[in-house]
Amino acid sequence: MLSLFNPWVILGILMAVLGSFSAGYYSGEQNEYERQQIEIAALNAKARETEQRMGEVAQTYAQTLRKANNVAKAKETKLRTDIASGERKLFIPTKTSCPVPSAGDAASAAGDSRETRTELDRSVAEALIAITADGDQAIRKLNACIDQYETLRKMK
Repeated sequence: MLSLFNPWVILGILMAVLGSFSAGYYSGEQNEYERQQIEIAALNAKARETEQRMGEVAQTYAQTLRKANNVAKAKETKLRTDIASGERKLFIPTKTSCPVPSAGDAASAAGDSRETRTELDRSVAEALIAITADGDQAIRKLNACIDQYETLRKMK
């Protein structure tokens, strides 16, 4: 006779309940795994799209920097050519002191200084142009880097 209090019946009911819970747990785990994989794939696609846009921005800024450097290089070459040919000369201001006042300049005090100009030697002018060109190039590069950083930071 099968009674509800029979240990085999209780064990059978218990096994059926545990079996249904474990099957549900396994099914839920699989569903969650699939949902996570779909979400990961969507996030990866979004990250690839963002990465592609960032690459395009970087290329745009690199081209802009290259163009600016080419324009600056042309101006630098023109300046160097003009200085080498003597068409353009660089001067620096100098102060000269005249300890004895001239007869026509009685109002000026002794030791009053006047500003005059002195022409730079071509090699010194070339060195100054080189230093200036290097500094300008570094500034253009830094400004492009800052602009690119700000653009990329706003994209996220």
